[in-house]
Amino acid sequence: MRDLLPPTVAVAVADPDDWVGQLHAAEAACLGDRAVASRRRDFTAGRACARRAMAALGLPPVAVPAAADRSPVWPPGLVGTITHTRGYCAAAVARDSEIRSVGMDAERHKELSPGVRRLICLPEEEERCGRLPPGVSWPAVLFSAKETVYKIWHPLVGTWLDFHDALVELDPDAGTFTARIAPARVDAATVSHPPALITGRFALDADLVRTAATLVPR
Repeated sequence: MRDLLPPTVAVAVADPDDWVGQLHAAEAACLGDRAVASRRRDFTAGRACARRAMAALGLPPVAVPAAADRSPVWPPGLVGTITHTRGYCAAAVARDSEIRSVGMDAERHKELSPGVRRLICLPEEEERCGRLPPGVSWPAVLFSAKETVYKIWHPLVGTWLDFHDALVELDPDAGTFTARIAPARVDAATVSHPPALITGRFALDADLVRTAATLVPR
């Protein structure tokens, strides 16, 4: 994940299954008493990674509670993102004077069912995936890229995008993706200068698909 983001973004990675750590009181309150063990484990590993990333920026390891929609609430002056999947967790943090928004996502590298592909992919995306080199679950890469795009969009605009609100084009040779946000969603945004085009990078191996992207301040 480190190689997918600029040096102004600090990144920390952990295996949730091996992580033992303590939550701040404000973070523990977000989980409540009914959180299942896997949710508590992933949440704890994500917050631990966030504090390690903050430390890499020379910042104190403060709490990162969650909003009602479960998105991280970063301290003033910071932007960040957290992702976790089975066996993998990562957090990225940057100063908002250098990065306007950051998003990243990790998913298992596996084939997706036709029903899931229809949910995620626009018809033109599905057609493009069929022309890309074999041996890769390109719909899984699209899924991860869209998750990254949504993590860029949400902190700025305050709304979530649907999967069909972003048209993503993959460049397998460069390891990059370009996402065009539906004009209707851009026009409806109340924030100044909502992102209409988001570019990012991806990497994959036999087990994981990783995607990440940033926006710089205007």
